[in-house]
Amino acid sequence: MKAAIYQYAKPATGESAIALVAASEGMAKFVSGSQSLGPMMNLRLAQPEMLVDLRGIAVLRECRNEGDTTLLGACVTHAEIEDRKFDDGTQGLMPYVARGIAYRAVRNRGTLGGSLAHADPAADWISTMRALDAAFLVAGPHGERTIAARDWMTGAFTTPLEADEILTGVRLRRLSPAARWSYYKFNRKPGEFAEAIAIFLDDAPAGVCRAVVGAIDGPPHLIANARELIDHPDVARLDPHLDAAGLESGSYEYLVHRVALERAAAMIRENRKQL
Repeated sequence: MKAAIYQYAKPATGESAIALVAASEGMAKFVSGSQSLGPMMNLRLAQPEMLVDLRGIAVLRECRNEGDTTLLGACVTHAEIEDRKFDDGTQGLMPYVARGIAYRAVRNRGTLGGSLAHADPAADWISTMRALDAAFLVAGPHGERTIAARDWMTGAFTTPLEADEILTGVRLRRLSPAARWSYYKFNRKPGEFAEAIAIFLDDAPAGVCRAVVGAIDGPPHLIANARELIDHPDVARLDPHLDAAGLESGSYEYLVHRVALERAAAMIRENRKQL
């Protein structure tokens, strides 16, 4: 199948893009890389009357160091993150995650902001931003606002974004040189979405030692204090956190997430940086 007929606009400013969607009475959609919306339109699961392309808005492609934080524009692509086209403040975590997303053709067009706005629980950036405690920058007809990572995903494919609001970028605290991390994703073959994701982040100078269980039915589950999981390689210690993530004990999903969490813990315990 092919997409239904639609109009197309590529404004040069965020204000123009927001005005176009606000005037459409819910019949227009923002689009950036189109790696999620495009297939949905081809299957006629989504039939917007207008697409408002955000790629012509220069500010959405900006990435800059702001001292203790890094600002990443929402239209930066997965490939640009993979290729370290900006000053990476995550000690290699984001480039590592990026190169495991789908295929290079998808990474060349897919964007950080598009993935986060789509909010697929199995997508890599949703879990990664939770581990990094990102701040999401949003603009709309009524001004700008900032949404904390813990409040970003309210359910599968659901965020606080209004239909006429744009995710303009994410702000991340820069990790210290001493920070270590691990990222383990289970999928059956390259290009598929994850069946389980586990992330550990240990940045002692910043007082951070957290883990995230991702690719679950809803928002990623944060383990605020993951020190015992790193220091004590005891599988039984993982179970209360998997229970808290809402996984059914003994199920396939439970077991595969347990393996992911166990392997991610082993990686960071061995101080293996996948750079």
